[in-house]
Amino acid sequence: MLKVLRRRALPTAYRGTCRGRTFFTLPDLSSLSPFPDTNEPETQSYHERKIFPYRRSELYQIVADVASYPAFVPYCTGSRILQRKECQDGITVMEAELTVGFLAFKESYVSKVTCKPLESVEAVASSSTPLFKTLTTVWRFQPASSDSPHLSMGPPRHSSERSPVGITSRTSPDNGPTLVTLDLAFAFANPVHATVSATFIGQVSKLMVKAFEERCITVYGLGTK
Repeated sequence: MLKVLRRRALPTAYRGTCRGRTFFTLPDLSSLSPFPDTNEPETQSYHERKIFPYRRSELYQIVADVASYPAFVPYCTGSRILQRKECQDGITVMEAELTVGFLAFKESYVSKVTCKPLESVEAVASSSTPLFKTLTTVWRFQPASSDSPHLSMGPPRHSSERSPVGITSRTSPDNGPTLVTLDLAFAFANPVHATVSATFIGQVSKLMVKAFEERCITVYGLGTK
């Protein structure tokens, strides 16, 4: 019995002497996962929605500015545009290398970002990413009633664009305020990553919306109906 235990312990000790790995590239320790029978982590999905007192064009520009993500997106420590293509229909398609980190650990991956002006920004991680098996983030922007409640109150910014209760103005598709929705869906490539990050990953979507709101205030100031 002693010999068997030693033979099983040696590979673990050997792995401990390997060069340091980042948080998101841990060795395959799936046997230590609390879900030993789960070969692939399940996809986790989160949905957030909130009305912002800004024009759709203003909100769209913040999310479409991928290069500025390290300034406000939670856990994003780096962003680099690899390719950018302007399509005839006005849609912009980019390949961006994003770096995410938590404490001293970090990992980079490539995402395809599709920007539809005034409508949506969708980012889909490359299938070759070592961190995620799947990762899709979709921001959508829709007109909301000018009398919809929101948190960021201040002096009127678009006072001439007010409309009756429950009716959005049709004089311009870019009138504020705007209903913003965020859909986040992902699955880690390694079950251990899901286990280690379980304590904070469920709050990421809420943190993203909060950070987005703070970015809007920084760039545009306090908004109004």
